[in-house]
Amino acid sequence: MKLIPSLAAVALLAVTGLVVPVAGVTPARADTLICDQFGSTTIQNKYTVMNNRWGSAAEQCINVTATGFRIVSQKGSTSGGAPLSYPAIYVGCHYNGCSPSTTLPRQLSQIGSAPSSISYSYVGGTLDASYDIWMDPTPKTTGVNQMELMIWFNRQGGVNPVGGPVGNTTVGGRTWQVWQGNNGGNDVVSYVAPSAIPSWSFDVMDFVRDVDNRTRVDSSWYLTSIQAGFEPWQGGEGLAVNSFSADVVAGTNSGGGTLVGQGSGRCLDIAELGTADGSPVQLWDCGTGWNQKWSRAGSQYKNPQTGKCLDVAGGSTANGAAVQLWSCNGTGAQNWQSNADGTITNPPSGRCLDAAGAGNGARLQIWDCAGGAPQPNQVWSAR
Repeated sequence: MKLIPSLAAVALLAVTGLVVPVAGVTPARADTLICDQFGSTTIQNKYTVMNNRWGSAAEQCINVTATGFRIVSQKGSTSGGAPLSYPAIYVGCHYNGCSPSTTLPRQLSQIGSAPSSISYSYVGGTLDASYDIWMDPTPKTTGVNQMELMIWFNRQGGVNPVGGPVGNTTVGGRTWQVWQGNNGGNDVVSYVAPSAIPSWSFDVMDFVRDVDNRTRVDSSWYLTSIQAGFEPWQGGEGLAVNSFSADVVAGTNSGGGTLVGQGSGRCLDIAELGTADGSPVQLWDCGTGWNQKWSRAGSQYKNPQTGKCLDVAGGSTANGAAVQLWSCNGTGAQNWQSNADGTITNPPSGRCLDAAGAGNGARLQIWDCAGGAPQPNQVWSAR
């Protein structure tokens, strides 16, 4: 969690990353001990490591190494509400301090990939191991961002993210329980691992694309920081980020991502590489072709190669109306709302984007959304 003083009153309402001021940063040598409440240092001339003891007056000390840090003293304890602190390592701009030589903030549309690797060591206690990704519609270098994406690599002691569970998804080849809410200062989407993950290498943009599909975030927003650390409630001495790396690779993200059906495992595909208005949209085995790429622009899904939009034929609102490719025109037929449960609805009709089958060539249509738990043929993941 990262708390700012003006948000202290709402801190106990949410279990999530808030923001704290970053104290003066000094270059670090291996095995630098930090006990100051908001003390921080830098390593590898690239990353900032912060003690960030925002929620407790009790002592917390971290030992900073050449590649990460370890909590060596944690005297605080709380039985509920917000955690005590968020000792972490980060790249980018966090509240009022930017890591050395960072290229962040950077617009999401201008990020080709963001490869990252993390190694954790766990001990007993009540805590979570939280990997945080912050985004905002403006290139902010200070203050609170509007979207926090949390990846919970581990949780112990019955703690939960802010908000509530909204379903499961697959990102980076792993299954996650997704929680969604707001902590009073920013929106939060959390991905909770079913069991502890000690180490992993992955592309941060895989999670960003999933959040893009679920929320108001789109490619015009900015990535401001990437962070990894712990949120302890009780205990924590011995917790460690053994190593951490994160790079933001410049490129274009305008090529879009794929939309994968939960029930079929197949991708939303423009049939026969069609480029004309009215080209059918279907399911097909996922590949690398441009005809399976979709970028989100406001309420529209656009195919970057053709510049055309996902469209309900004839603007129909009836069950079974075909979904097709059509020149973008801003009508209700091209208005799509991504929902927390993975469904995508067309607001004028109130119906869901639906696959009329699970095999190659199954056509896309709109159909009544299933009540209660969504049907697999109406659930989509952005990748």
